[in-house]
Amino acid sequence: MQRPPKGVNLVMEAVCIMHGIKPKRVPGEKPGTKINDYWEAGKALLQDPGKFLESLFKYDKENIPDSVIHLVQPYIDNEEFQPASIAKVSKACTSICQWQALKEAQEDLAVTQGVLDAAKEQLATVEAGVAALQAKYRACLAKKDELDNTYQLCEARLVRADKLIGGLADEKVRWKETVQHLEYMVHNVAGDVLLSAGCVAYLGPFTGEYRAAMAEEMLRCLKELGVPHTEEPNMIATLGDPVKIRSWQDNLSVENGVIAQYSLRWALFIDPQGQANKWIKKMEQDNRLEVMKLSDRDFLRNLENAIKFGYPCLLENIGEELDPALEPVLLQQTFKHQGSTMLKFGDSVIFYHEDFKMYITTKLPNPHYSPEVSTKVTLINFTLSPSGLEDQLLGQVVAVECPHLEEAKNQLIVSNAKMKQELKGIEDEILFRLSSTEGKPVDNEELIQAKVMVAEKTEKDIDALRLQYVPVAVRTQILFFCVSDLSNVDPMYQYSLEWFLRIFMAGIANSEKGDSVEERIANINEFFTFSLYSNVCRSLFEKNKLMFAFLLSARIMMNDNRIDMTDWRFLLSGGMPVRETPNPAVSWLSERAWQDLLGLSALDHFNQLAESFTQHLQGFKRIFDSNQPHRHA
Repeated sequence: MQRPPKGVNLVMEAVCIMHGIKPKRVPGEKPGTKINDYWEAGKALLQDPGKFLESLFKYDKENIPDSVIHLVQPYIDNEEFQPASIAKVSKACTSICQWQALKEAQEDLAVTQGVLDAAKEQLATVEAGVAALQAKYRACLAKKDELDNTYQLCEARLVRADKLIGGLADEKVRWKETVQHLEYMVHNVAGDVLLSAGCVAYLGPFTGEYRAAMAEEMLRCLKELGVPHTEEPNMIATLGDPVKIRSWQDNLSVENGVIAQYSLRWALFIDPQGQANKWIKKMEQDNRLEVMKLSDRDFLRNLENAIKFGYPCLLENIGEELDPALEPVLLQQTFKHQGSTMLKFGDSVIFYHEDFKMYITTKLPNPHYSPEVSTKVTLINFTLSPSGLEDQLLGQVVAVECPHLEEAKNQLIVSNAKMKQELKGIEDEILFRLSSTEGKPVDNEELIQAKVMVAEKTEKDIDALRLQYVPVAVRTQILFFCVSDLSNVDPMYQYSLEWFLRIFMAGIANSEKGDSVEERIANINEFFTFSLYSNVCRSLFEKNKLMFAFLLSARIMMNDNRIDMTDWRFLLSGGMPVRETPNPAVSWLSERAWQDLLGLSALDHFNQLAESFTQHLQGFKRIFDSNQPHRHA
């Protein structure tokens, strides 16, 4: 083929341009002009069809130079360079044309894909913006809900704050009084603490009456020396914890507890009735109390374990001498070794636990301890007092007669102490929150519960009912101390509190019932008095039975104010005459008897006795000579 059709020539020219084959310059139709002729170069490509096809398949369509695209573009834009037109002249060139058109389409696709990718990126940006706006919208809704909740909470707080302000307005007076009281206490703390320290250091071994007298003497000295103190300072008010001592029996027991708590030495309780033992065991029941005696085989080993592990230890029923092995424990001869507190106990050095406590009790009613022992311990007289025994007896009789009252009383004692602690904690929290920027004190619906007031009112009501049985407790404690005093007559007459209480409970159980509380009390007192007298008389010498009966009667009448104490003192110790009158019956009446009669005449109830005796000598002579003078009228 010398010169191909125009369509074939266009296709071959485009192929040569894309393959970078240079054309041959040949003369043009016009004279003197030359044109590019690609046919000769194209025929060279067509000489090896396989290689030509392979070059088409492997053509790098992704990296066509811009200059080639610029040269090929006029062919693509030519209307005759279309597969349909080329097919009319050459089917082979039609495929080549389509290949070239595919390249263009792919290029257009790449451009379109780029536009699409850009559009997708823009769409993603828009969607991200929409998502951000939606998130912002949701955040605004949540903020709106939060503001609504805050608004409602603020309204509730305002209501509670108004209530709180109203309540605090009432508390202002009390707090002001409290501040004044605290300032007063701080100003007078020196004298109060000095008095309390003296009581703790020196008054432990003495009875309640002697302690009160010594405290009065100390107070008088404070006044003379001008030491500031409160009006009525006492050890319990200064050192005692009202919540902690609420359940202790009586004033003497509270004093003993305070002395034991603040003493620097271990306490040795004089405890003939076992009250200190009960008090210690109840107080330390949750702390694994170790109870031991000097006669125990493993006494020292148990004591050593208690020291190591910090258990409280109760050494009971000691005599007037202490084991020398206890000396380092009593003197608390501890020392530091490698940061630990140690104690030399016997032949070994043991760890000394800081929580270790030691209590010592003796049942001797009036022990005589040497100065060496007294300086190692704090002696505390825990001998039962009338008021303490009376309270115990009242609890027992009420527990039998009205068990629900006594149970409620005991529960209230515990609950009151607990609620007092809670109330104090709430008040402290209120003051802390009001004085700091942390927390919101109006968030609590009820800052202070009224349970304490209700419980205290209930306790007062229960106490009012319990007080109906006080006459039984009073009579019983009088009888107990009458029995205890028999040891002064003969040391053989020893009666324990446990034995006495068994008779008392039997008397309550066996006495007659009554239609009223007063009748029931009278029946209990009458039955128990006779029952006790009968039981005690079994162990008395015959000569002491009348004396015991007289003692019981006299003590009961004293409690009823039916005996003048001046008359009683005259009966016990005699008296001195206030006037000198000669003896009218020297022949049969001794001078001493006449002086006693004159002393008796000085009493109000016998002020006419001396004159009556002088006027009726014969009648008194018959009484004097009679073997049964008490039967004469």
